[in-house]
Amino acid sequence: MGEVYKARDTRLDRTVAIKVLPPALSSNSEARQRFEREARAVSSLNHPHICVLHDIGRQDETDYIVMELLEGETLAERLAKGPMPTDQVLRYGIEIADALDKAHRKGVVHRDLKPANVMLTRSGAKLMDFGLAKLRQPEPPADAGALPTAATRDLGLTGAGMILGTPQYMAPEQLEGKEADARTDIFALGAVLYEMATGRKAFEGKSQASLISAIMSSEPPPISEIQPMTPPSLDHLVKRCLAKDPEERWQNAQDVVHELKWIG
Repeated sequence: MGEVYKARDTRLDRTVAIKVLPPALSSNSEARQRFEREARAVSSLNHPHICVLHDIGRQDETDYIVMELLEGETLAERLAKGPMPTDQVLRYGIEIADALDKAHRKGVVHRDLKPANVMLTRSGAKLMDFGLAKLRQPEPPADAGALPTAATRDLGLTGAGMILGTPQYMAPEQLEGKEADARTDIFALGAVLYEMATGRKAFEGKSQASLISAIMSSEPPPISEIQPMTPPSLDHLVKRCLAKDPEERWQNAQDVVHELKWIG
């Protein structure tokens, strides 16, 4: 949500990206709240693989966010050229999973992880676009593996039963309008890793209804069936990410980081 422009910060003498809320949405209170929520989400995160936020403000009737300018191509643009070598899948997968882990520990669930929201730069992958993020109070650090409980205060704007995100990367519980948590992002991460390794989307359909049906009830072909040289352990990792039941998935992104490093 928003239009992004390349700009020059004359005060600090640097090139930046400015994301502005289109005039058509600036009068929409919910759109403005979502825009501000993205800024709050990113401002709480300091990680080498998450796009840096510099400033937020409002000029006349225009709301804006100032972010670091990322040079490179999106993961979606790279995947349009075909599958990636296993070493790149592992490298970028580790970076994306580590960024998610940082976000989850700060109480932020992305909810719209997809190749178009990952930029590939010289310094590695950069997770961006937290416009659909759900903000929660950070979990106590004493038990990093714990999942959000019903007592955790939800700071999101999403109403019960509302579906937000990009269908091809949405977990079953997201499609059903249920509560999204860290494991919802892990499902999306599995779909992204699958696409990186095979060049194909994990779930497809000729219509939105058939796509949703595929996500809810079918399993994608094993990665090794499409790319025979794929390590069996990567197949296992992605399959567990894509489990229909959140309880059957990896329970936190740090587990995925460790597994990807082990495979590498």
